[in-house]
Amino acid sequence: MINNDVLRSIRYMLDLSDNKVIEVIQLADPGFAIDKDDVRAFLLREDEPGYQACTDRVMAHFLDGLVIHRRGRDESLPPRPVEKRINNNVVLKKLRVAFQLTDVDMHKAFADAGFPGLQAGAVGTVPPARAQEFPPVRGPVAAQFPEGPDLAGTRPLGLRVGGVHAGASDWRAVA
Repeated sequence: MINNDVLRSIRYMLDLSDNKVIEVIQLADPGFAIDKDDVRAFLLREDEPGYQACTDRVMAHFLDGLVIHRRGRDESLPPRPVEKRINNNVVLKKLRVAFQLTDVDMHKAFADAGFPGLQAGAVGTVPPARAQEFPPVRGPVAAQFPEGPDLAGTRPLGLRVGGVHAGASDWRAVA
């Protein structure tokens, strides 16, 4: 998994500006140092001059910030520690939480992206105690997950498009 691909996919899917990406990252930790030049370098392709690899630390802050951005901060709970290592399973789990997706939504999105039949553990739908029972998700799955429903020319699950919430039952109707 390449963090840059995941960041690029999510940014495109949500139509986030560079400034908004910075805001989302800093929702997880306001003291986290990142600027527009860093974000621009992360969004470049590997063969473009100025490309910079997006570290697990940056990706973890972005994903945690995305959860806060989409669902709000729960002030009654202490802040969660930021993940030290990011893999496909962590990305999928965070996306599932951020967009409040159900098991059915996750499996549908994977089927639309060309990954039908993934096990429940592969899409972050099992309790952490059982996660070791499932093999880790490998390859471009996390980076392609947000693009899944877009392959059909529609918007992905859980997005606000034109002020309308596109939930599990109506995501194809919102373009």
